[in-house]
Amino acid sequence: MTLTVQKTFDWDTFTERFWDRRPVLYKGVDTVPFAEPEVFRAAVLGSRPPHPLAVPGNLQFLVRRRQQTRPHDYLPEPSDGSFDGYERRMADRLDGQRYALVVHRFHSFSHPLWDRARRFYAGLWERVGQPTHSVGSTMFHGSYEHSPVGVHQDRFATFMFCVRGAKRMRFWAQRPWSDPVHTVLDYQPYLASSFVAEVEPGDLLYWPSRYYHVGESAGDTPATSVNVGVPRREHRPYYEIKDLFRGTRPASSAPLFTPDADADGRLAAELPTALADAVDAFAAELAQDRFDDRATGLALRVRTAGGFWPTEPPAAPRALDDDTPVRRSAPLLPAPGDGPRAWAAGGHTTSGRAGAEAHAVLRRLAAGEPVRVGELPESGRAEVRRLLEELESFRAVTRADPH
Repeated sequence: MTLTVQKTFDWDTFTERFWDRRPVLYKGVDTVPFAEPEVFRAAVLGSRPPHPLAVPGNLQFLVRRRQQTRPHDYLPEPSDGSFDGYERRMADRLDGQRYALVVHRFHSFSHPLWDRARRFYAGLWERVGQPTHSVGSTMFHGSYEHSPVGVHQDRFATFMFCVRGAKRMRFWAQRPWSDPVHTVLDYQPYLASSFVAEVEPGDLLYWPSRYYHVGESAGDTPATSVNVGVPRREHRPYYEIKDLFRGTRPASSAPLFTPDADADGRLAAELPTALADAVDAFAAELAQDRFDDRATGLALRVRTAGGFWPTEPPAAPRALDDDTPVRRSAPLLPAPGDGPRAWAAGGHTTSGRAGAEAHAVLRRLAAGEPVRVGELPESGRAEVRRLLEELESFRAVTRADPH
């Protein structure tokens, strides 16, 4: 099989010929959402260790093939200034050894970067539907010999944007090995059945989820790319349940373990304490309709984040006076139902439920009208003020010049 190369990009041709069908390389795409200076800033923010001896949970750093468990001084710093500065420091620090920096949930560390990605993929969602489960993004940087996991297959259809340097992606239409393993690091015996894509800055490469693949360095110079993965197969309820209960921690008074069997081989009638606590907490969520609230909140977050979740955390709220007008700067979406309910924007939901007066204000904002708190009835100003301050922290409304 050979790779299809295209010189012009449009969503209609892409969805008709390539979506879920076969890889394609677009050369020199003008509308890519990832610019090098902003990618570097997001890489710095996405690499902050929780403390000096720990690598962040969303990050991998490898020297040659060795996974590093401590950050040392390997991660990008603001003082590097750019990828140029970071690469020079790493070349000195590692004495020319190959390395790989991988930052997961990459879009969540830059609101402008996420916003451009959301706008870019809106064209795809118009044609194939927006995913109900969250789209992910990962930055790869370094001079590594090949992808840290080797040849593998994802559950995602992948768009790779080459930001810096040159990269090579190698593909197999079917699994090239017969051994009962999911990934292969030493894949030299299978090269003959593969085909490659040579990717340069400004290029966009797409491949469906069924293709086995591995990323390779095209030379000794470090390269940078951002991958966006759209879930397409092996969608398990586990993923949505994990998202629904993200941030909840049932109380537990004992470690989770499997009880010993009775003499006749049957397990004890009682659940382990930690598992029983978790079941009780789950039942409490259902009894209080909090499960419905969490499910609705998750759906609103994914919908208003353009399929991406999570996004960058809200900014700190700022006090809003009576005279400053605010305008909508992102789509606003209410929860379904009648009466007071939450609103969402930019992947975040409001902490309270807006009443009738607040709903009227939000409908005006959604229609493009500016709103001043001082123009509203005195009885509803406090609620609306808090709501607008929270929406501003979501970057969903912006202040205008009062004059």
